[in-house]
Order: sequence, then C-alpha cells, then structure tokens
Amino acid sequence: QLQLAESGGGLVQPGGSLRLSCAASGFTLNDYAIGWFRQAPGKEREGVSCIRRNSGITNYADSVKGRFTISRDSAKNTVYLQMDSLKPEDTGVYYCAADRFSRPYCSLSGTTYDYWGQGTQVTVST
Repeated sequence: QLQLAESGGGLVQPGGSLRLSCAASGFTLNDYAIGWFRQAPGKEREGVSCIRRNSGITNYADSVKGRFTISRDSAKNTVYLQMDSLKPEDTGVYYCAADRFSRPYCSLSGTTYDYWGQGTQVTVST
C-alpha cells in the first residue's frame, strides 16, 4: 500500500529553522514528483515546493524562495524540506504529496497530485 508520512514539524521562533521529512512506503519516491504544500487556518492550501521525478529539478513558491530547500535521499526513500529564516506567516499544516505521472516539470498545484500524507504542524511564533 502506497503511503506518505511527514515528520519534523514543531514550534519554532521567527528566524529559526526546521527540516521536514516525507518518508514513502510501498513505492519508490524517485519515480514520482513530490510536492510540499501547506494550509494555514482559514486559508486555502498553498504549494510550497516540489521536485521532479528522477531529476533534481525543483520549483518554489515566491514566498519561500531563498529560504526553503527541497531535496531527496533516494537511499532513504525520503524527501526533505529544509526551512530557514522562518516567519510567522509560514505557520500551517505541511503536507507532502506524490504525482505518479511523468511530466517535464513539477507542479505547485495540489490538483496534480495523487497521494497525500497526513500532515505535520509547523508553528512559527514567539
């Protein structure tokens, strides 16, 4: 059974860092585009970053460019989201998702993705 599990969320002060993990079971992450999304209370889900299948090609939302870095460890079947210089507006539940179709890019639109994890809470506050 194909599953994604996020971890690494927590409470951090503004300016701090967190690293989120997205571990896959039942499939090989490298064969899928993986996206990170977040949803704050009362707001729509937002695409944060993604990494294309079988490639190092990445994409970032303008709001996180220069602060967040997505990476993949094929040996661990895990995708990471390193988040630095965190701001209160980065607060939300963060989800990872997998897109099973082969595309020349990776998408920040949630409708592109087929499989989702349960999410991990990130709170940036003093």
